[in-house]
Amino acid sequence: MHVPVLLYHGVTDDPPAWIAEFSITPKDFAAHLDAIVASGRTAVPISTLVAHLTHGAPLPPRPVVITFDDGFADLPGPTADALAERALPATAYLTTGAITPGRRSLLPPAPMMTLAQVPELEQRGMEIGTHTITHAQLDTLGARALEQELREPKEVLEDLLGHEVAHLAYPHGYNSGRVRRAALRAGYSSAVAVRHALSSERDESYRIARLIVRRTHTVADVTQWMEGRGARTAPFRDALPTVGWRAYRRARAALKGPTFAG
Repeated sequence: MHVPVLLYHGVTDDPPAWIAEFSITPKDFAAHLDAIVASGRTAVPISTLVAHLTHGAPLPPRPVVITFDDGFADLPGPTADALAERALPATAYLTTGAITPGRRSLLPPAPMMTLAQVPELEQRGMEIGTHTITHAQLDTLGARALEQELREPKEVLEDLLGHEVAHLAYPHGYNSGRVRRAALRAGYSSAVAVRHALSSERDESYRIARLIVRRTHTVADVTQWMEGRGARTAPFRDALPTVGWRAYRRARAALKGPTFAG
C-alpha cells in the first residue's frame, strides 16, 4: 500500500525569499486539497499511520496524511479554514523557539503563529507534533544539545495542551541512527523525515517518508501521488550522497556550531 504523506510549509501569496521554494499560494493549496478529496483518499493524522506501523492497527483502504512544518502565521487561520471546509484532518509540527515570544530559533525571519494559538489548531482538527526548539540539524549536534532539542519542545507543548505530544518531525529531514534512538528515548512514538518518497505500510516509524511540496508542484503532481505514482516508496536505505552530505555537515558544525536545517 502506498501512503502519501504530504509536507507543506507556508501557504501565502507573499512568502519570505528563504522559504518561497517551499511555500504555495492559497489558491494552489485549495486546488491541492480538492485533488486529494477527488482522489477518494481518506485523510488521517500521523498517529493513525503510526498505530499501523507499530501495532498493526487498521488503516482505511486509501489513506493520505497532510502535515505542516514550523508554524507559519497562516496555519491557524486560512490554512486551517481550508482544511476544515473539506473535513480534512492534518498534523502540525511546531518549532517552539520560533513561535514563543522571547525565545530564539535558527529560522530566518518570517510571519509565524504564536504558542498561544496552538490550542486553536487542535480545536480545528489538527494533531500537534514537535519540530524541535531551534530547527537545528539534529544529526550534527552533541548528545546534550540533541536531548534538549527533543525534550524541551515536547514538554512545552504538553504543558500547554495538557496531554502527551508523541510525534516529531526532523528539521529538513536530517536524522541518523543516533538521532532516531534519541527520539525514542525522549518519549516520541514516531518521527517523520522527508526523503521525498511515498510512505507505505512497511515504512519505519522513526523516519517516515514524506513528499515535500514545492511551489512548482501542480495539481497533476498531487494527483499522481494520490495514485501511488511519481516517487519511490519507502522504506529504502540512505543513498551514498546522503551519507556523504551528513559527514560534511557534521564536520562543518564541529567548526562553526549549530546550523539552520534548510
